[in-house]
Amino acid sequence: MKNFQLFIRLARPLFLLGGILLYALGVGIARYLGQEIDWSLYLLGQAWVTILQLSTHFFNEYYNGPEDLDNPNRTPFTGGSGTIGPGKLPRSTALIAGLACLAVLTSLTVLMMASTDLPPAAYLIMVLAFLGSFFYSAPPVSLERSGYGELTTSILVAFFVPAFGFILQYGEFHRLLAMSTFPLTVLHLAMLISFEFPDYATDMKHEKRTLLVRVGWQSGMVLHNLLILTAFLLLALAAVFGLPWFIALPAFLPMPLGLLQIWQMRRIADGMKPNWTALTLNALALFAACAYMITFSYWMN
Repeated sequence: MKNFQLFIRLARPLFLLGGILLYALGVGIARYLGQEIDWSLYLLGQAWVTILQLSTHFFNEYYNGPEDLDNPNRTPFTGGSGTIGPGKLPRSTALIAGLACLAVLTSLTVLMMASTDLPPAAYLIMVLAFLGSFFYSAPPVSLERSGYGELTTSILVAFFVPAFGFILQYGEFHRLLAMSTFPLTVLHLAMLISFEFPDYATDMKHEKRTLLVRVGWQSGMVLHNLLILTAFLLLALAAVFGLPWFIALPAFLPMPLGLLQIWQMRRIADGMKPNWTALTLNALALFAACAYMITFSYWMN
C-alpha cells in the first residue's frame, strides 16, 4: 500500500488536472463557434494529452531524482514528488513508468489515426508536443537545463494543449484560440519562474541552468512581475480586438491574486523571509483560476 501511494504521488496527479482543464478550453472554443462535439474523439485526445503528461512527469523524476534529494526547500509544487530515494521508490520505477507511457501513447496515436482523419495541424502539434515533453528533461537536449525549458513548456501546456483540443474538433485555427491562450501562456511562464525560486540554490549547486539561474534571482523577480502584468494587458487587448467581453471579464476576476503574487515577490526582494509554499500556491491558483474562468465562460455560452 505504501508503494502504491508513493507511485500515485510520483505521477503528480494535481498537475494532470491542468491538462484536463486546458484541453477542455480548446474544445469549449470550438463548441462556442458552433461545432458539434465528437465525444469519442474528445476522450481519445484527452487520453493522449494525459498520457503524454504522465510520461513527462515520470522522466522528469528519473533524471532529476538525485538532485531533488538534495533540495531543502521542496514544496508541494516544486522540487519533485519526493518519492524517489532511500526507503522510497527506486529510481528505475520512474524510468519504467515513463517507457510504459510512451508505449500507451504510441497505441493511442495509431488508434486516433485509424479512427478519424486528423487535420495536418493536429499531427504538427502532436509531434512538437512529444518532442518538447520528452526532451524537457531527457538528454542530450534537456531543455530544463538550457534556460529555454520554461518557455517551451508554457507554450506546450497553455497553447498547444488547448489548440490540440480545438483542432481535433474544428479542423483549423481561429483567432479566438490565440486571444484566449496567449495571456494564459504568459501567466504560465510567470508561474514556472515562481516555482524555480525555492529550487534556486540547489539548481546553482548542481549547475542546472534554468531560466532563473541564467537571468539571476533579482532579474527573475522583475521578469516574473512584468509577466503577470503583461498577461492581463494581453487579455485587455484581446477584448478590444474581438474577444467577447463575457469571456474576458471573468478572466479579470483573479487579478487580485496576481497583485498579491507581485506583492509577495516584492517583499522577498526587500529581504523578508520567503514563504515558498504560499508563493507557489498563489502562483498556481492565479493561473488555474484564470484558465478556469475562460474555459467556464466558453462552455456556458
